Amino acid sequence: MIKNILLLTFISFLAVTVNSQTTKVKTAVEEVNLPEPFATASVRNSSKTIGWSGGKTPVAPSGFMVTKFAYSLDNPRWMYVAPNGDIFVAEANTVSDGFKKTGIESNSRNTSKNCVLLLRDANQDGTPEIKQIFLSGLNRPFGMLILGNNFYVANTDGLWMYPYEKGQTEMTAQGTKILDLPAGGYNNHWTRNLLASRDGKKIYVTVGSGSNVAEHGIENEKRRADILEINPDGSGERIYAGGLRNPIGLAWAPGTNILWTAVNERDELGDELVPDYTTSVKENGFYGWPYAYFGTHEDPRRKGERPDLVSKTIVPDVSLGSHTASLGIAFNEKNYFNSNYYGGLFIAQHGSWNRSVLSGYKVVFVPFKNGKPTGPMQDFLTGFIADNATSKVYGRPVGVVFLTDGSLLVTDDAGNTIWRVTYKK
Repeated sequence: MIKNILLLTFISFLAVTVNSQTTKVKTAVEEVNLPEPFATASVRNSSKTIGWSGGKTPVAPSGFMVTKFAYSLDNPRWMYVAPNGDIFVAEANTVSDGFKKTGIESNSRNTSKNCVLLLRDANQDGTPEIKQIFLSGLNRPFGMLILGNNFYVANTDGLWMYPYEKGQTEMTAQGTKILDLPAGGYNNHWTRNLLASRDGKKIYVTVGSGSNVAEHGIENEKRRADILEINPDGSGERIYAGGLRNPIGLAWAPGTNILWTAVNERDELGDELVPDYTTSVKENGFYGWPYAYFGTHEDPRRKGERPDLVSKTIVPDVSLGSHTASLGIAFNEKNYFNSNYYGGLFIAQHGSWNRSVLSGYKVVFVPFKNGKPTGPMQDFLTGFIADNATSKVYGRPVGVVFLTDGSLLVTDDAGNTIWRVTYKK
């Protein structure tokens, strides 16, 4: 009897020891501890949005002010600032594509607004004097871009191009679909973002995976989990970088031609796996999905399938925490705010569903110098979580952009608000 008890105790000790093992990975700015897969259970813990009331707002550091820039919107996801200062907002929502929907957000609906809204704040007083639909009849629009005399919008199933005149307030011309894209995707992987090269000769397009870890077959992942590069007319497509499970934000590091992105990593390996990340994107680089994560850590669900790809997986530059759903990114290239934030990267974290305690639900900051990160992420805009114990949140940040007046705008799709953050000099 005593021997059996001792044996069971020893086995339990071994189990705890194995589950507590971690691997240290050196990124560009810190060491990241990665536990063993399944060290903790995979938990579905979707947030419940209660909205903002009673004058409540997100919370910024001392010296900053947070106000509503636009409100009573319809699921504002993404923003693009035109050269003349006009702000375009994609209003779109997650709807079913027949993909697996594990952990889908509680603010999802069966319909989507599918339009681009125009906001114009010509006198820069923080209140748009023009707020109207610029373009409608789309299919879950997300990324937008003005290049030359063309306005581009990335629907979930393709890239469209429209003739554009500076300052126009409504799109009346018919567009042309210049690129087909694989539609929809696992959970929120329907989003397609856009960024032009510095010289305007190329356009970069993000396409997320159609699954968590290719569980529906790798043949269903063609042209997915990639950043594509095309010519402005849609021709010349190639994969610029791959193995990026769900790349969303795109930006150029200040003073460089180095592309940066924010990536949502895979689910169902435990609370602390796998960290989302922001990273510089190497041309022809491979970042692991679905075979490996955070360098050469092989996913046990794809074990032994592609050791060649596992061995070449690039370690991302900055860990952003597991299941944070890090989406929009914006560099403070013009030295807005105070000098502590000059050149650094702001990242909107939409928030977790696959973690026992909510993570994300804030805007974070990563310091940079000379176009390279110099430290781990820091909290910047918080207060989105109402009650962690009951998983209640006021809203969820998605996109971030800087305006020429030095303010930072943050879309809050669940709160149907765009927040304006200014520095009180």
